[in-house]
Order: sequence, then C-alpha cells, then structure tokens
Amino acid sequence: MKILIVCTNHDTYPTKSGKTGLWLSELTHFYDVMVKRRVLVDIISPNGGKIPIDERSLDLKDEVNLKYSDDNAFQLKITNSLLPSQIDAHDYRLIYFAGGHGAMWDLTENTELQDITRTIYENNGMVTAVCHGVCGLLHVKLSDGSLLIKDKYLTGFSNMEEALMSFVTEVPFYLEDKLKESGAHYTKSMIPFIEFIELDERLITGQNPNSARKVASKALEELFEK
Repeated sequence: MKILIVCTNHDTYPTKSGKTGLWLSELTHFYDVMVKRRVLVDIISPNGGKIPIDERSLDLKDEVNLKYSDDNAFQLKITNSLLPSQIDAHDYRLIYFAGGHGAMWDLTENTELQDITRTIYENNGMVTAVCHGVCGLLHVKLSDGSLLIKDKYLTGFSNMEEALMSFVTEVPFYLEDKLKESGAHYTKSMIPFIEFIELDERLITGQNPNSARKVASKALEELFEK
C-alpha cells in the first residue's frame, strides 16, 4: 500500500525575519506511524525538491524528530520531494497534508494538489490533514462540482491557537474562519494545543502539531481494520 504526503515549499513571512516552512513533527510523527506498518510513503510539494523546515519546529528533544534527523531514506525524501506531475494519484490509498505556516501560502490554491486529492478521495481513498495543512482542502472540488469539505466535520489550527502564537499579523487568513465559510462543520478542543482529531467517513483531520500521530493511527485503523 502506498500513501502520499504533501509538504510546503514556502519559507518566508511577509514581515517577520524568521523562516517558516513545514512544522517538522507534523511530518515525522505521521511518517513514523506509517513506516512502522510497512506502508510505502512518497512525499510531494508544489515545486518539488527541498522542503524548508520551520526553525521553531527543529526540536531534537522530540525522539521522533531525532530519529529521522539521522535517517538517510527520510532525509532523501525531504530534500528531493516529488513534483505533483511526477506521481499518479491512482497509485495511492491516502493523501496527507502536513502543516506549518508555509502551507497557507502554497498549498491553499494549488490546483494540481486539488486534482490529486479529488482522485484519491473518489477512488475510495482517504484524505487526511493536520494543523495548517488543512488549508490544502479548502478548495478541493469533487467531480460533481461540490466542495469536498462542505457539510463535513473537520478540525484545523484554531483562531485561538493562531493568536497565542502571535503570528496573526503575518498569516494571509484565519484557517478556522475559512473552513467555516466553506460550509464545513468546524470543531476543536476546549484547550489549545492538545491532541484533537475529527473523523468524517474518509476524511480525518487534526487540530494542531500534537495531533499528527493520532491522525496517522486513526487512518491506519480505517484502512486496515475495516
């Protein structure tokens, strides 16, 4: 079985000097759960090539991050990520959008990724995302023209979490607001930054970085145990 992970290529903020990009644990924790079950993983990004990592997420006290900092196969995948045009969506049972603030700039409007997501979903595959990665689902349209997320229960990075991170002036939009505007039933945990996922048939979303592992575990359960 093969799955597809989508990461951002975008690494700058409009005014802040610090770099953004992928939030590392949102990739490593999901990846770790999958490879332990011998699932084959391909990683793509809008422009292919190297995936920038948000400097604030380079936490090597996190054992999973540390493990993959020395894993050659993993490092090769994130320095040579595939282009959307290099893959065939029919080969995959699941797509996962990892987050990090960078995702808001280059995953939200990417039509190639939207097409891949639609194909996987309509092929009875699973669509999963965590934190800011959920923005990649905002404009995915199904073959009948309806939005994938309309009337679906889902979660993603909350307005409260965005405010607590003090990046409100930098982000192009509030994800929670956009999801609601698109007709999704947005849910979240009462307490910011704790693990929280939402499952709606073949759509699984996680609220924040701490939810990535649980999204992966739930996805495996749905794929293998049903």
